[in-house]
Amino acid sequence: MRKSGRKSLFLLPWLWFKRGVLAVIGLWLAGIVLFAFLPVPFSAVMIERQIGAWLQGDFGYVAHSDWVSMDEISPTMALAVMAAEDQKFPEHWGFDVAAIEKALDHNERRPTRIRGASTLSQQTAKNLFLWDGRSWLRKGLEAGLTGGIELVWTKRRILTVYLNIVELGDGVFGVEEASQRYFNKPAKRLSASEAALLAAVLPNPHRFKADAPSGYVIQRQQWILRQMRQLGGEGFLKANGLD
Repeated sequence: MRKSGRKSLFLLPWLWFKRGVLAVIGLWLAGIVLFAFLPVPFSAVMIERQIGAWLQGDFGYVAHSDWVSMDEISPTMALAVMAAEDQKFPEHWGFDVAAIEKALDHNERRPTRIRGASTLSQQTAKNLFLWDGRSWLRKGLEAGLTGGIELVWTKRRILTVYLNIVELGDGVFGVEEASQRYFNKPAKRLSASEAALLAAVLPNPHRFKADAPSGYVIQRQQWILRQMRQLGGEGFLKANGLD
């Protein structure tokens, strides 16, 4: 009886752990299916930022996002984030192998200046379902979730969700909120220059500011504008069914 009792005592936490893991996986799978067509009310990163602010005593912080459809976002904004972050987005299945190999080689040679190679699909999976930061556990989960959304969602849907939940400033999530906050206009009316400026603060909107751009951000904005033209402008979106 004693051995049986001790065995049950050790098995109970493991049983609850397995149930918890299965519950989280179930929520992720449900989220992938539901958000294939439903608006995303908030993301995991938004929750993380909000809780972090509260824990630091900042009760004025509000992680805010206004969901809009792709038809309510200027095509130049979609083009800008692809030019800045993932120019092979229409081609790959969630992972840019060549970019990953380059990043690994760079990080091996310059370990103090880590370079990432996350695609828009990976960033969407991470922002929507996971926490911020670097770890092999998170990257592994991110890879699985990325495969899931690439399998279930269209490229246009991935881009729509990304543009609605991407962090573009302190408490500013999504291009509609950013456009209203920084340019006093809806995302539908963003110019190419404004879209490139928003894309220029990625992937570190806490260090780089769209409303107070540094020299580096302005240089990056100009580089993004050149890349947008080289990709073919809005014709690039139409050619890949992303308009």
